[in-house]
Amino acid sequence: MPEGARDRLSGAAQAAPLVAGVDGCKGGWVAVYFPNRHPGEAKLLKVTQFADLLAPDPDLKVLAVDMPMGLPAHIGPDGRGPEKAVRKLLGERQSSVFSVPSRAAVFCTDYREACDVAQQTSEPARKVSKQCFYLFPKIREVDAVLTPRSENRIFEVHPEVAFWRLNDGAPMSLPKKVKSRANGPGLDQRQALLQKYGFTSAFLEQKRPAGVGRDDLLDAAVNSLIAMRILSGEARAFPTDFVRDGKGLRMAIWA
Repeated sequence: MPEGARDRLSGAAQAAPLVAGVDGCKGGWVAVYFPNRHPGEAKLLKVTQFADLLAPDPDLKVLAVDMPMGLPAHIGPDGRGPEKAVRKLLGERQSSVFSVPSRAAVFCTDYREACDVAQQTSEPARKVSKQCFYLFPKIREVDAVLTPRSENRIFEVHPEVAFWRLNDGAPMSLPKKVKSRANGPGLDQRQALLQKYGFTSAFLEQKRPAGVGRDDLLDAAVNSLIAMRILSGEARAFPTDFVRDGKGLRMAIWA
């Protein structure tokens, strides 16, 4: 976490381990962090590089990040394990879970090349969705700093899976976006649930940094609640029998 970030926390924050939820946003990353079990004391931080969130800080115990971690060399009929495991939980919200292609495809910077490589490394052959392709730079950014040793601190999460978990195991009834635009009623529904878990309306409705949408803030906030669950041992991995990629990275979504 950048120097000075912790200083903006209250005294209670400095007395408890910190947890953080992270989401990608325009121009970088947005993080919501707070002392464990105290979401009412949450703070918001935007950084340009993911590595800026990883400055040595013994109090920052868990980062729950909405980004695929662990990239297979080959994608089989069922896709990447985490996506397959969570889609069935989300009902009408399952379209929010993108299909992640092979590591080689993710490291392509041209869309057509990425589709060609994805087809060559999948069975049956599959191209790459434009939505997923636009995430590739951020996936590569996270991958660059991940090691098997970092997985006791950095965890893959997904906001809609997080809302499902906190909504008593039921998917949210309203979409977060409609035709790629923010859906006010769906965002209101998610904010109301976050407030039930201790976030204040003042925090969730604050003026946001440039490039941070309302949906980005809400997603980072729900991710931070999963970080709290991870630290306390309440979260579980999807799938539970996860496997590792060629770098030794765990492939699982936590909630």
